[in-house]
Amino acid sequence: MKKTVEDIELKGKKVLLRADLNVPMEDGTVTNDNRIVQALPTIKYVLEQGGRVILFSHLGKVKTEDDKKDKTLQPVADKLGKLLGQTVLFVPETRGSELESAIDDLKDGEILLFENTRFEDVDGKKESGNDAELGSYWAGLGDVFVNDAFGTAHRSHASNVGIAGNIETVSGYLMQKEIDFIGGAVDAPQKPFVAILGGAKVSDKIGVIENLLEKADKVLIGGGMAYTFFKAQGKEIGTSLLEADKVDLAKSLLDAGKDKIVLPEDAVVAEKFDKDASHKTVSVDEIPDDMMGLDIGPDTVKAFESHLKDAKTVVWNGPMGVFEFENFAQGTIGVCKALAELDDAITIIGGGDSAAAAFDLGYEDDFSHISTGGGASLEYLEGKELPGLAAINNK
Repeated sequence: MKKTVEDIELKGKKVLLRADLNVPMEDGTVTNDNRIVQALPTIKYVLEQGGRVILFSHLGKVKTEDDKKDKTLQPVADKLGKLLGQTVLFVPETRGSELESAIDDLKDGEILLFENTRFEDVDGKKESGNDAELGSYWAGLGDVFVNDAFGTAHRSHASNVGIAGNIETVSGYLMQKEIDFIGGAVDAPQKPFVAILGGAKVSDKIGVIENLLEKADKVLIGGGMAYTFFKAQGKEIGTSLLEADKVDLAKSLLDAGKDKIVLPEDAVVAEKFDKDASHKTVSVDEIPDDMMGLDIGPDTVKAFESHLKDAKTVVWNGPMGVFEFENFAQGTIGVCKALAELDDAITIIGGGDSAAAAFDLGYEDDFSHISTGGGASLEYLEGKELPGLAAINNK
């Protein structure tokens, strides 16, 4: 059990709070504030307890001085201030006297946000390389460290692992939620446990499939990755996406999971990868030579629904087709709807494109948990130890 923000005294303390505020921006304006909203419960709790919040995050990749221009966290501070209903002081530095004196001037219940941690990567990879001196410096700015950034938990950076090596470290509410839901599904799921995996490539999901085959009762596979499995079964797949070097691996996974893996029955095929391409639905045994599969068909959605109806735990990672094209989004919509309508199950989306689909379709409130970290949730589902999680103190 990891220590949480509720296990420590916060009043009058300088509380270092690592959040994942890596939000999309256009022309200096936040275009989707979901990650900021997800960070609010922990921020509010610390403020209400009389803590002095020193908030920080990365934003995008920063490799050159030029990258800094549109990667400042100033717009995030403005947006956060509106959501909190109080001033968020922004300090445009990652270290130095301006930052230190602003922290010294903080009063109980006040908050500041300092600049993008990845600005430290311009002159050598200090943040992403987990520079010991930088981690120690940041730790020295506070009394305790609350790590609430699950989205970077699979990375060993100065702003999570580096700080944690020098100071008492606990999880925030969002981090704890990820541990409870995704960790719970991987370690001790309520049965029957069904996993739904999609996305383009088998290679992205090898570890996840192998780990979930040991734990899940069924593994339903859709998306572009399904065609490599069809090839492994000797089916003709036309011009569909194929990882030729993974066919033997797909065959061994099918052998290992012969009673568990469920593949699509039909596919929506088109002559080219284009949102307006003419398309039709065919059996997966009858994919034309000159066409490519871009979505699962309605029979597959029905078959997947039948495997889901009695499930008690469901984890979904990866879309069922090219869901950004309306003509090839119906499979993803069907699966999303089927999951949203399950009454008596823990339903978890493992971040990334599936999370985007749930938000786009307005189903975000119908899931038990939608992970905020695509890469981190994938590695967690693989059963890997995440450095950012491991660095949090145990109770």
